[in-house]
Amino acid sequence: MDGAQIQYTANSLESQWMPFTGNRDFKISPRLVVKSEGVYLTDHKGGQVIDGSSGLFCNPLGHGRREIADAVHAQMIANDYCSPFGMGHPGAFALAERVAQRLPEPINHVFFVNSGSEAIDTALKITMAYHRARGEAHRVRYVSRERAYHGVNIGGISLAGMVKNRETFPHVMPNVVMMRHTWTGDETFEKGQPQHGVELANDLQRFCETYGGTTISAVFVEPVAGSTGTLVPPVGYLERVREICDEHGILLVFDEVITGFGRIGAPFASQKFGVTPDIITMAKALTNGAIPMGAVAVRDEIYETVTNASPENAIEFFHGYTYSGHPAACAAGLATQQIIDDEGLFERVVENEAYFLDAIWSLKDHELVKDLRGIGFMAGVEVHHDGVPGRRGTQLQKDLFWNGCHVKFTGDTAIVAPQFIAEHKHIDEMVDKMRKTLDQHLHA
Repeated sequence: MDGAQIQYTANSLESQWMPFTGNRDFKISPRLVVKSEGVYLTDHKGGQVIDGSSGLFCNPLGHGRREIADAVHAQMIANDYCSPFGMGHPGAFALAERVAQRLPEPINHVFFVNSGSEAIDTALKITMAYHRARGEAHRVRYVSRERAYHGVNIGGISLAGMVKNRETFPHVMPNVVMMRHTWTGDETFEKGQPQHGVELANDLQRFCETYGGTTISAVFVEPVAGSTGTLVPPVGYLERVREICDEHGILLVFDEVITGFGRIGAPFASQKFGVTPDIITMAKALTNGAIPMGAVAVRDEIYETVTNASPENAIEFFHGYTYSGHPAACAAGLATQQIIDDEGLFERVVENEAYFLDAIWSLKDHELVKDLRGIGFMAGVEVHHDGVPGRRGTQLQKDLFWNGCHVKFTGDTAIVAPQFIAEHKHIDEMVDKMRKTLDQHLHA
């Protein structure tokens, strides 16, 4: 299957119900990847496709890293599985320590899960357990934001601010209120943090005054709202949210499933923006996407409060998954962290950020481009819709693939997120193919 053209019948595709995909449309004209290596994918017709979104933001080290495959293989031979309930294996403790070394102090305790969605639901349960242990179980409200994406489990859907992600699923958690999102449209084509908009954080203060700050358990925030199209926080915004949380005893949770592990030039966005939350969720780049894995990291005080509230020899936190800290996933995670350090990949993002953003901003003159937003190795290219929001973006993603570039679209916004190993020529190739595809739509 190495690049050779392969014919598929409709029946051979019909058994799988695909996620976040127009199944009927896809199965008429499938886009199948049969090989991946470095920054490139190979489609089933033998075409080469540059990966402009690092898969789903989870392959920053590039595809086909032999070091990760070898580490997973060796682990599977030595110990393929052991129960994480009341047992353990060295790899999980080693990876937790490695991740903790990257996190801001005093966030030093890591709970392993299998995805970003599981990380969010786990974080919700940790906030409940923490407040209960402190005698504040009356904190039952949660604050999220419009245009937020926090995974697809029930907790994450309850926090979702993207209407299409929740309109089919009405039976969600109660007592969730939404702050406004930070993209007002007043400032467009802004590199990095917008200069205006800090006052939007005061929505949280209004909720404290309306519902009582002592009824709010936690605020969930993506430091950079990713899946909705790269909304970078205004200067001072995250600082103001942190300040209000401190005033009212509210936990602050950063969803760093996308921004974690170097995407915007620091190990975590918390360090980039200089704002330390109480809890950080992560996934995706933790294992370079090679094995499903996520994690929740908490401040020492949260871990100690929950564990010390239970009797000796008792289970302190009644939560976990069969595959929490799976040996193969931990092996992939450890290999990934080693490659990051050996190749200085976080530093490469810092070195190449300006080149990447300048390349993206070269699209500013295109008639179809409505706005550009970006920070680090992450940018949003929003196009004018064609009268039906989302229709042009959906078609652009398909056409771009056949023009040799994969980029994830949300609605009418392309989310460009190159791999950290990408060179200037690769960035140029992504942008050139995006311009070519935009031109095709302009003259269609």
